[in-house]
Amino acid sequence: MGSVEAKAPLRAAVIGIGHLGRHHARILGGLDGARLVGVVDTVKARADEAAQATGARACTDFRELLGEVDAVCVAVPTELHREVAMPFLERGIAVLVEKPMARTLAEADELLAAAAASGATLAVGQTERYNPAVQAVLPLVTSPRFIEVHRLGVFPDRSLDIDVVFDLMIHDLDIVLALVGSEVTGIEAVGVPVLTPKFDIANARLRFASGCIANITASRISRDRVRKIRFFQPDAYLSIDYAAQEVEGWRLVRREGARPEIQGGPVPVQKDEPLRREIEDFIRAARDKRPPIVDGTAGRRALELATRIAAKMESV
Repeated sequence: MGSVEAKAPLRAAVIGIGHLGRHHARILGGLDGARLVGVVDTVKARADEAAQATGARACTDFRELLGEVDAVCVAVPTELHREVAMPFLERGIAVLVEKPMARTLAEADELLAAAAASGATLAVGQTERYNPAVQAVLPLVTSPRFIEVHRLGVFPDRSLDIDVVFDLMIHDLDIVLALVGSEVTGIEAVGVPVLTPKFDIANARLRFASGCIANITASRISRDRVRKIRFFQPDAYLSIDYAAQEVEGWRLVRREGARPEIQGGPVPVQKDEPLRREIEDFIRAARDKRPPIVDGTAGRRALELATRIAAKMESV
């Protein structure tokens, strides 16, 4: 994706200048088609630091910006997503809310209803969908039968208010739902609270109506960082390394009168920053009044599946 072209830059703000919010502000501060006018954090020092880096106005209360922006990125803790996003959506202001889109499905439905009523653009920060490696694989995954996912990370100092399913696994749930295109008909899941009262490591085995099986593991207590997904379909195998933005593809080529031959290797990927692509798409969607690639409905779908998985783990 190139730069966002717009005759009148959208006035944008970032609410929540934490781990992700700082990157939202950095990208919006230099993005064509948008003008970063505000950065908000309840910790004044954070807001001031981001303001100095970008030239935006620093605020400690998001309500100060309600009449001054056309689009906002909401990167506050999950429990505050609804409270912060609703006033903007109700006024028709475009909102990109980080994943998971809300604390509960009921809150997600409120956000969707508010966006529908006002006509506001609602995007959800399922950033891996914008990973160039994922984009390269999208047209190649046609009839997956088995999917294997490993998303392992070291113990963080953030997002400990939610289970690893909502913190990490939800990225892969969104990808799998988008690529399989079939309803989930069965779930087996187990989770273990190792270092926090929440589940720190989880595994889910999903069965789809199409017959596809997805085995997904997410951990935030591993020694190594691993972010990989593999697809197996008739006569073909595809592998994505999310972090390296690398793809390998192999297929069985059958020729009459000859032995089948395995062909493949690296698939070309135009590397880029997924978050930049996500924010560019959000600004374009808000400007053109079209749905973003990951809209509120997609965000809710991932949250619903994560909620079903978490419920299964609680019942074990």
